[in-house]
Amino acid sequence: MIPTPDLSHLSAQDYEHVYEPAEDTFLLLDALEADAEELRSLKAVVFLEVGSGSGCVSAFAGKILGPSALYLATDINHRACDCTRRTGSQNKVAVHTINTSLTAGLHPRLKNSVDIICFNPPYVPTMSTEASDAQHLRGIEGSWAGGSDGMQVTNTFLEVVHELMSPTGRFYLVAVKENNIPKIQSRMECLYQLKSKIILARRAGREHLSIVRFEHTAAPTL
Repeated sequence: MIPTPDLSHLSAQDYEHVYEPAEDTFLLLDALEADAEELRSLKAVVFLEVGSGSGCVSAFAGKILGPSALYLATDINHRACDCTRRTGSQNKVAVHTINTSLTAGLHPRLKNSVDIICFNPPYVPTMSTEASDAQHLRGIEGSWAGGSDGMQVTNTFLEVVHELMSPTGRFYLVAVKENNIPKIQSRMECLYQLKSKIILARRAGREHLSIVRFEHTAAPTL
């Protein structure tokens, strides 16, 4: 069993500004642990977490993949980037953080190069304006306000994730029932030739959480 990363360095004050790991985070950790042997066999060179928050997921991935991989983490919230760096250090995983929206500015250098991508997006359905305002403010609200069907931010990333994935890449997405997961799966296979599977699902209060894993149906054109 892979231990949950040590987060004792983060304080209540940190969590006033940065998303605190919760059931969705731990479900993603469980999914990565279930796939651990397969992920190690990929001999991953680049790991990317989009919207890293506390850095818990990136630190956990470091325990699976080891020190040979490059760990990248992005977040629109500069405080989250700071927390992620500290969490990496606390758990002896060198995580390189980038303060940006999703993967803006990274595509040319990372095209077809990322072996494992994790994204726990703002998936809670809200008014569209609330999601837009949250992204503009770059604070903790941006970690949960998802706009119409909870998909406003997620849809933006789904349009580009296939360009980042290496030929054997894996993409892990956290989603809830309201996001219409079958529609996401159908769209990603039809438009981007990414097959998918719900590999874990769990109910947490009123939320029906799922982890969807995507892979290329065929090697992408480089």
